[in-house]
Amino acid sequence: MKAENEQRTGLLYGFGAYGMWGLVPLFWPLLMPSGAIEILAHRMVWSLAVVAVALLALRRWSWIAELVRQPRKLGLTALAASVISVNWGLYIWSVNNGHVVEASLGYFINPLVTIALGVLVLGERLRRAQWAAVGVGLAAVVVLAVGYGRPPWISLALACSFATYGLIKKKLDMGGLESLTAETALLFLPALGYLLWLGMEGRSTFTSQGLGHSALLASTGLVTAIPLICFGAAAIRVPLSTLGLLQYLAPVFQFALGVVYFHEAMPPERWAGFGLVWVALVVLTWDALRNSRRSRARLARAGAEAGEAAAAAAPGSATAPSREPA
Repeated sequence: MKAENEQRTGLLYGFGAYGMWGLVPLFWPLLMPSGAIEILAHRMVWSLAVVAVALLALRRWSWIAELVRQPRKLGLTALAASVISVNWGLYIWSVNNGHVVEASLGYFINPLVTIALGVLVLGERLRRAQWAAVGVGLAAVVVLAVGYGRPPWISLALACSFATYGLIKKKLDMGGLESLTAETALLFLPALGYLLWLGMEGRSTFTSQGLGHSALLASTGLVTAIPLICFGAAAIRVPLSTLGLLQYLAPVFQFALGVVYFHEAMPPERWAGFGLVWVALVVLTWDALRNSRRSRARLARAGAEAGEAAAAAAPGSATAPSREPA
């Protein structure tokens, strides 16, 4: 019963995390006339404040000294911070410049790019269904390039930057809250310096657009941290396969907002391209679920066989070898 309650709680956290990420396109336009880089800088500064308070409440500081003593890990953290800055900044710019649908495509194709990186960088071998999904995904990019009259650069840049970020995080092996703290700490001084420079140039919107605008810019820290905290709570409570399915909620919401709320154009060739992407994701998800079931079945059989062997070898068992002298 306890396990079921934990999983139900994890699902709620997962829906909350991906739901918030999916609805965030409604938030960024509220920050205009701030530019994307100014919003990004505020996001970095205020995110550090939020996660610092969270770490203070949880008393989780010991990892900082360990990170500082490992130059390679610190370098990877700096690289992760740089890559996610590109991702965040481009996403904010995309939403505030009428490219919500194209941005959503980036997160739809992110799993396919992640698989490609696994092959190219980590030397992983793909199953047939995964190859098929990647092939359909490439066909979708070609169709969308024809529809847009250019390659979908925003989608590709978002997908590649986030997949690269995931690869670096895999090598770092740090908790979500800790890694966000380290990344925002490294970005804090450049971001703060940029905001101070904007203020000296008289181009900052933080103090020129009223208290409401200032409060919205400050709330970017919460918008960044709360979904991540919910994601971390979900990750320890639900199976990875379930979490993998939940990740599609965010781009689905973003796509729906782009078409229904922001009224972005969707000519037939774009529908065809998105349709191919969705086919690729269905194939990928089906293969992942099938492989997960097979893995669990193999583990269950191995556990049962080990249990039978242990029972057979136990003293007093009918099949255990006799220890009495002949």
